[in-house]
Amino acid sequence: MQSNKLKDSPVGGLVPIADGHRAFVPNSLPRSTELSPPLISQLDKASLAVGTLAGVGETLANPHLLIRPFLRREAVLSSRIEGTQASISDVFVFEAAERARTADTQEVVNYVRALDRGLELLNELPICLRLANELHSMLLEGVRGEDKSPGRVRAIQNWIGSGGTLIGDARYIPPPPEMVLDLMTDWEGFSNEELEMPVLVQCALMHYQFEAIHPYVDGNGRIGRLLITLFLSEKRILPTPLLYLSAFFENNKDEYIDHLYRVSVSGQWEPWLRFFLRGVEEQARDALTRSRRVRELHEKYRNALQIRKESANAFRLLDLLMENPFTTAPRAAAQLSVTHAGAQGILNRLVQAAILTPVSGMWPRMYTAREILTAIETPVA
Repeated sequence: MQSNKLKDSPVGGLVPIADGHRAFVPNSLPRSTELSPPLISQLDKASLAVGTLAGVGETLANPHLLIRPFLRREAVLSSRIEGTQASISDVFVFEAAERARTADTQEVVNYVRALDRGLELLNELPICLRLANELHSMLLEGVRGEDKSPGRVRAIQNWIGSGGTLIGDARYIPPPPEMVLDLMTDWEGFSNEELEMPVLVQCALMHYQFEAIHPYVDGNGRIGRLLITLFLSEKRILPTPLLYLSAFFENNKDEYIDHLYRVSVSGQWEPWLRFFLRGVEEQARDALTRSRRVRELHEKYRNALQIRKESANAFRLLDLLMENPFTTAPRAAAQLSVTHAGAQGILNRLVQAAILTPVSGMWPRMYTAREILTAIETPVA
């Protein structure tokens, strides 16, 4: 470990562990922080963008038309930071046909299920270790890492470095396992205190501390990023969960990792906070643009169906396609509670209306709404 860089850290200290190595133990998080004029400016921009996005979410007649595709995009991008290779199309196809193309797809689907479950659990639990443990167990179920104590804080020492790095060459060694529970108790307290601190700043500090503790053997990055969304939802900063930061972190992966590390080295919070708030602003604006695309497309398709005097079930299927632009006749029949023949008839009419396109080489035959998929996936300029 680059212990010389951490030995004088003002936000933690090094403790001896086995074989002469030293692990970094972060101090309790500050309960207040000074904000410089540039940081206040960035906070204002981020807060304005989030407030605008929150307003959009509150006006949606059916927020799931945006929540579900946005959540799946987040799952793909957060998992990609950890080296998982699966596309949002892979996830949609898995859910439409209950068939995983790759093990990576299953990992992303697990992330989706964990985030869905986390949003449900906020009705019962605060941001806490119990919540994180349950989501961690779901994240690692049946995939790579399922042998690494899913749902339990680690009982062994871990470390951070490139693949195959030995502990002696690690860039960072988190706290020893016997200290993790006490550190997570303090993290829980900070996450739930009503502080004289902007919630977005509190969220950034909460995320740093979770990653510095690294409480699990595997899956720390994904759970840590998942907790950002849950924290903002729990604090009612964004009642409709439409803001996700993994796209920003993935596009700036080296900078993201370096900022977290530099807090431990220097104790200077401002560079990390400005980076985090820039990500909040950019992704809130991205979500606004993406949501406008999806809503305009939804309205265009509804108008087309009205002109064709389509049935109520055709409109219901359109709404379902906004959530997942892939479907099959068996899936549509089950969702609409109609016969297979009835579902196939609706699918055929949506093909005629240029909403759906058959996908070749898949059985049962798969259909996709390509424009919806493009609206969700295409980068925002």
